[in-house]
Amino acid sequence: MNLRNHHGQMSESLLTASFIILSGGLQDAYTYLCRGKVFANAQTGNIVLCSAYLFDGQWRHSARYLVPVLSFLLGIFTAECIHRHFKYTEKVHWRQMIILAEIALLFAVGFLPQEANTFANAVVSFVCAMQVQTFRKVRGHAYASTMCIGNMRSGTEALCVYFHTHDREVLCKALTYFGVIGLFAIGAGLGALLSAHMAERGIWVSCVLLAVSFFIMFIREEEKA
Repeated sequence: MNLRNHHGQMSESLLTASFIILSGGLQDAYTYLCRGKVFANAQTGNIVLCSAYLFDGQWRHSARYLVPVLSFLLGIFTAECIHRHFKYTEKVHWRQMIILAEIALLFAVGFLPQEANTFANAVVSFVCAMQVQTFRKVRGHAYASTMCIGNMRSGTEALCVYFHTHDREVLCKALTYFGVIGLFAIGAGLGALLSAHMAERGIWVSCVLLAVSFFIMFIREEEKA
C-alpha cells in the first residue's frame, strides 16, 4: 500500500471521521449561540435569512448572513486548490495540511471579541467549507461532516433498500449515516455547553477534536472501525 492510498483510507475510517463530525456540530452551535445567531455550516439557513432581511430592506442584517455564505464558497475553493497543488506530497498528506489550517484559524477565532462576530463567523464558515470539501467519505460512503440533510436522505434511502433486500451491507451503510447524524448532534450539544461556559473560547475544543483526527492519520495501519 503506498502512502497516498494509506492516508486516503485513514481519512475514510470511522474513527478519524468521528472527531471531525463532532467538530462540525460544535462549530455550528458555536457560531449560532455565541456569535450572533449565524450558522457556520447551514448555508441554506444563512441564504434564507439573508434574502429575508434583504427584501425587508434591512441591508446590515442581510450582509451579516451574506458574509459567511461567501466565505464558505472561498473555503471550498481554497481546499480544492490545496488538494490540486499538494496532491502528491508524500511526507504530510494534503488532508493533514487542511486540518492544521483549520486548527490555526479556529484557535485565532477564540481570541476575537463579540464586536468582531462577523469576521469570526466568516472564518468559521471558511473552515467548515474546507472540512466538508476535504472529508467526504466514511467507510467508503459519501457523507457530509458539517451538515445533516444529505446524510438523512442517504441513510433513509439505504434503510428502505434494506427492508426490501435484507442486505446486511446496506443496513451497515444506513447505520453509518445515522451514526454520523448522531455524532453531529452530540457535537452541537457540546458546542452549546461550551458556548454557555467558555463563551468565545469554546471553539478551542474544536481545535482539540481536529488535532485528534490529525494524529490518528499518522497511524501506520488502517483503522477498522
